[in-house]
Amino acid sequence: MKLQITTSLVIASLILLSCGQTNDKANISSADTNQVAAMDTTLEKTYAVSLVNNKKDPTCGMPVTAGISDTAHYEKNVLGFCSVECKNEFLKNPKANIAAAELK
Repeated sequence: MKLQITTSLVIASLILLSCGQTNDKANISSADTNQVAAMDTTLEKTYAVSLVNNKKDPTCGMPVTAGISDTAHYEKNVLGFCSVECKNEFLKNPKANIAAAELK
């Protein structure tokens, strides 16, 4: 009788412990997934230089070979910009800045 009670307690303990571990792992996985999702939203997109028609960012003059974070279409050209801010500044007055783009 004592052996049956001890065995029952051991089995019950194992079941309770395994249930607790499953929940902890689920919480960790959920937290890791949220962290990865958060990181993905902060990553900037980059574009290949071959996709754009300009050699320099028309707003700041940075060469597009240094990195393109955003693009815009202007007069049948695809222009690359180093940042969203430069793109937005260009779009305020594109005619004044297009010469600086050094179109290919």
